[in-house]
Amino acid sequence: MSVNAIHRADTALYDYPRYWAECYGTADFLPMSRAEMDALGWDSCDIIIVTGDAYVDQPSFGMAVIGRLLEAQGFRVGIITQPDWHSKAAFEVLGKPNLFFGVTAGNMDSMINRYTADRKPRSDDAYTPGGQGGARPDRSTLSYSQRCKEAFPDMPVVLGGIEASLRRIAHYDYWQDTVRRSVLLDASADILLYGNAERAIVEVAYRLSQGEVIENITDVRGTAFIRRDTPEGFQEVDSTRIDRPGKIDRIVNPYVNMQEISDCEQQRRNAQQFGIDEDGAQIVEFTRPQKLNQTKTVIRLPSFEKVRNDKALYAHANRVLHLETNPGNARALVQQYGEVDLWLNPPPIPLQTEEMDYIFGLQYQRVPHPAYKNRKIPAWEMIRFSVNIMRGCFGGCTFCSITEHEGRIIQNRSQASILNEIEDIRDKVPGFTGVISDLGGPTANMYRIACKSQAIEAACRKPSCVYPGICQNLNTDHSALTQLYREARKLKGIKKILIASGLRYDLAVEDLEYVKELVTHHVGGYLKIAPEHTESGPLSKMMKPGIGSYDKFKRLFEKFSKEAGKEQYLIPYFIAAHPGTTDDDMLRLALWLKKNGFRADQVQAFYPSPMATATAMFHTTRNPLKKVTYKSDRVASVKDPGQRKLHKAFLRYHDPDNWPLLREVLGKMGRTDLIGNGKHQLVPGDQPDATKSYRAPRRKNSAAAHQRRKKGRKTLTQHTGLPPRTTR
Repeated sequence: MSVNAIHRADTALYDYPRYWAECYGTADFLPMSRAEMDALGWDSCDIIIVTGDAYVDQPSFGMAVIGRLLEAQGFRVGIITQPDWHSKAAFEVLGKPNLFFGVTAGNMDSMINRYTADRKPRSDDAYTPGGQGGARPDRSTLSYSQRCKEAFPDMPVVLGGIEASLRRIAHYDYWQDTVRRSVLLDASADILLYGNAERAIVEVAYRLSQGEVIENITDVRGTAFIRRDTPEGFQEVDSTRIDRPGKIDRIVNPYVNMQEISDCEQQRRNAQQFGIDEDGAQIVEFTRPQKLNQTKTVIRLPSFEKVRNDKALYAHANRVLHLETNPGNARALVQQYGEVDLWLNPPPIPLQTEEMDYIFGLQYQRVPHPAYKNRKIPAWEMIRFSVNIMRGCFGGCTFCSITEHEGRIIQNRSQASILNEIEDIRDKVPGFTGVISDLGGPTANMYRIACKSQAIEAACRKPSCVYPGICQNLNTDHSALTQLYREARKLKGIKKILIASGLRYDLAVEDLEYVKELVTHHVGGYLKIAPEHTESGPLSKMMKPGIGSYDKFKRLFEKFSKEAGKEQYLIPYFIAAHPGTTDDDMLRLALWLKKNGFRADQVQAFYPSPMATATAMFHTTRNPLKKVTYKSDRVASVKDPGQRKLHKAFLRYHDPDNWPLLREVLGKMGRTDLIGNGKHQLVPGDQPDATKSYRAPRRKNSAAAHQRRKKGRKTLTQHTGLPPRTTR
């Protein structure tokens, strides 16, 4: 990395020299047509963003954030939304950009957006005007990038967004049931920006505007690119193999940062992690580790061909990848694809509070582009009165993509910035009635929570700060969040502020004042939380706390609700068919649900998203949370459609449509004692009259639901299915 690049890595987003086109000022809306460009006096765009979402000029939408940020740097930015991908014509409507195309599938991975967990096409799309499905292609990033190259072959294409981020390396694709190459290679693009890419996109745009060619931009954090050689001065750590039963050649433990520990300590850890006593593998010797410069070290992963054909190596590569995600100590990764290498630079440096405030303080209109007229965009309707106060998550849940995309270090906005946005919503957004629908983020209660020591944080390689228990180095003080709630309630015109983001309840119980504040003032009758399961087997594969943490929070919730004189309920969410889940686990969960009086309306089945640790478990039946060997214990992987249906049926034990299947399975499991009409039995022995259709519980805002609440009955509702609002 050059000296200049090192200097720019420390440059705040608002301190870059402005591009000459800043003289054009800011646009009410970033243009989507040549007519809008003409009205602005533009003869061309410097940068054109191509996205699979409708354009909503609001900071919950990635294309708006990136577009407004680049505009603030002085660039003329146009947007092409949901183009017809069948030809290049739709990608030529704004002309040829002066610097590059920025391509994103949108706020969601396009495959998750278009298909259910059972691989069935969805009929709707929350990010499309009118909510209609079919407005984007499968693997949108690929199609859009290829069409940009067809339209203007010499123009650089920069990939970004959550789809590119989660597919930046060889990854298991659930829909094809195979391991696919990095999206960068298949898209024929020039560079890929992963994670929240504000730093990287500004750096790339600045350097291209200075005349640098895209092929030479290989030193920006948070980027992936293709090259054929290892740069001078770099040292490789070979992590292309794992130990097999029998005699092993000399290898280095790939799961330890060798720079940080002594040779003797390294040998001791090698013996512990790979020794005969643990796995029975006959390890003969390990190499003595060298002292390596972290910034000049690259870890070579198994090649694409190897991880495609060897599930153990896929799990191993997934483990190494996730151990190299802390910006404080992550090293570069490289993976071979035939004759070329895919390079992944270390993750981006988290934004400081001042930079977060800068991004959220840009000129957003907070509404959809006028071209959509009166057509509703469901995703915007859902979040238009909500405020994102932070980004990132240190929970590390293996099935979730938030940490993989945004990182585990919490990036916070200032209280003043958040209060200003609430007032902006009050004054700008049509239909506002005084209720803020959410004041949160990826997790509701991680605002301003961090490691007690920056030095410890920079050296840590734990995938979670709260599993298997809360780290002793984590500051769990919620006082800044409690104070934010209180100040927000004081604002003129604000009647109610709700918390709708997922709550990390095991963290919340560490601060009773916060729980009381939340329950007393910010619950609208229901509060959603996600224990996900009751049994230790699946919970250990999810990296979620035991059900005892839920019970503790529930007692506090009921206590403070009673003290406030309010009738309020917890809505716990559960996942069916997650790796590590057996039929017995689902049966015990169903019994727990019945004992506690819960009836799930709709249920969530595990959805293997690209690159997630749980997806690696699903594909390989191995557990990357531990060291991977060819003799590793297998993880139960629920792949058979019939078993997935069964696990969902256990969650909806009360639905008569599921009773025949459950009776059959209970018989096979030797649990016929659970068939009958007794209080402690799961399903009745008789089927109801087929002419009388079963009526599912109504949603919580119905009159019937209100009557059930009065009687103390509880109904679970479905996950929204929408992604975290901060995905880029």
